[in-house]
Amino acid sequence: MNHYFVECCANSVQSGIQGALGGANRIELCSNLESGGITPLRKDIQKAKKLLTIPVHILIRPRAGDFVYTRKEILQMIDDIQFCKKVGCDGVVIGMLKKDGSINKEQCKQLANITKPMHVTFHRAFDEGNDLVKNLEDVIACGCDTLLTSGQSKNVSLGFENLKKLIRISVGRINILAGSGVNHTNAEDLFKIGIRNFHLSGSEKNTDGILETNSKNIQAILEKLESIV
Repeated sequence: MNHYFVECCANSVQSGIQGALGGANRIELCSNLESGGITPLRKDIQKAKKLLTIPVHILIRPRAGDFVYTRKEILQMIDDIQFCKKVGCDGVVIGMLKKDGSINKEQCKQLANITKPMHVTFHRAFDEGNDLVKNLEDVIACGCDTLLTSGQSKNVSLGFENLKKLIRISVGRINILAGSGVNHTNAEDLFKIGIRNFHLSGSEKNTDGILETNSKNIQAILEKLESIV
């Protein structure tokens, strides 16, 4: 049994297929990855569920930009979550803040409760937070199963020490999923500090200039992880 988990952030259904071919354990499906990702089209969610045999999580983010949401936007997110539940998705990925950079616990709890029993991941909105430890405790208190983070930094290399801290203080309470800049060259260093969950798109621009997952990039990190366990 593997002692690690690799999630492919897929910018399209085709990217999801490439991620699965590369050996990913799970797909996070989104669109507009160039802008940080938003909720994919519903027809693509249904198509991904039909074509992929590994778990599929859906990014619930109605727009690019900040993570401070209006009531109308929250209602749209709830509607999207209910659609994901209806078509049999395995989880959703959410994240919301207040203007001061604290976790919006009221909104987060509401969406997490609606999502259950599907898996709930709190995404990299966390990395724009105002207090590493307090933000972590709030995400846990909201009922999230996983936290996707680069350690409140631009990427995992810059957030290395914070990731180490998050692993230490969260043990047994939430899964820490390292994301942003994760690849086969830094996987071993991340593994050594206790990271067991890795998130990457493995994407490259195709001939149309669109980011698309290259299965070889997913395969490379899996091969690296296999060599160190």
